[in-house]
Formats: sequence, C-alpha cells, structure tokens
Amino acid sequence: QVRLVMKAHSFIRENVPRVLSSVKDKSSTVPIPRISQYLYFLFAPTLIYRDNYPRNPTIRWGYVATKFAQVLGSLFYAYYIFVRLCIPQFHNSSQETFNLRGLVLCIFNSILPGVLILFLVFFAFLHCWLNAFAEMLRFADRMFYK
Repeated sequence: QVRLVMKAHSFIRENVPRVLSSVKDKSSTVPIPRISQYLYFLFAPTLIYRDNYPRNPTIRWGYVATKFAQVLGSLFYAYYIFVRLCIPQFHNSSQETFNLRGLVLCIFNSILPGVLILFLVFFAFLHCWLNAFAEMLRFADRMFYK
C-alpha cells in the first residue's frame, strides 16, 4: 500500500505541472499520459514516473526463472528457520508459567533467527523479485541499490 501511494504521488507530481502549464499557455493539446504508460510504471521497479524508461531489447527467461527459484528457495529457508529456531523457543515458553527471565531468554534466542529472516526478506523481495519483474518488463535501469 505504501509503495502504491508513493507511485501515485510521483505520477501526480510529474504530470500535474505539465497539464497546468499547457492549460496556462492555452495550447490545443494537453499532455496527458496514456494508460499503458501508467500501468507499466505501476509494475516497474521504480518510484519515479517517466513517460519512457530505458528498455532492454529481449527478455532472458532463464534469468527470470532463476530469480523466481531464488525467491522460492528463500521462502523455504525462512520456513526452516521458523520451524527449527523460533517455534520451539516459544512453544516451550507457552507451557511454563510466565516469568521475566524466560521471556528475556526467548527474545535473545530469537534475535539471530530474526536477523536471518530480515536478510532473507531483503534478498528475496528487494533483489530477486524486483530483478525478475524488471527483466520481464525489459526495464534496463537496474541500479536498485544506488
């Protein structure tokens, strides 16, 4: 939802000044973007609206399949981390009476798995998922980290 709000803000911020300046100059054509340009922008891995983006000539389907396989592998690895490291900690604590020492131990034992899950989310979504969609849309600007 936040991403869609940011994209809508960028779309409005880029197009409203152009429309207002053409209305102010009383020109016969108003530069309104096409629906296809907006739909491409919604799925492209960028938050800055432009009418045209640099595009690759072809789609490398093997690269797309590799990235989606990495997303799937990351999901399985995150499931493994939860099952082996997180769930047993809280399952054992739910059978005991509540005490502060047990709660602190559960939290400290969950810090490392939490950091691993955070890295997996970064890798799976921000690297693999965005690169897969960028390749399918032939989006050439892949500098996600700059």
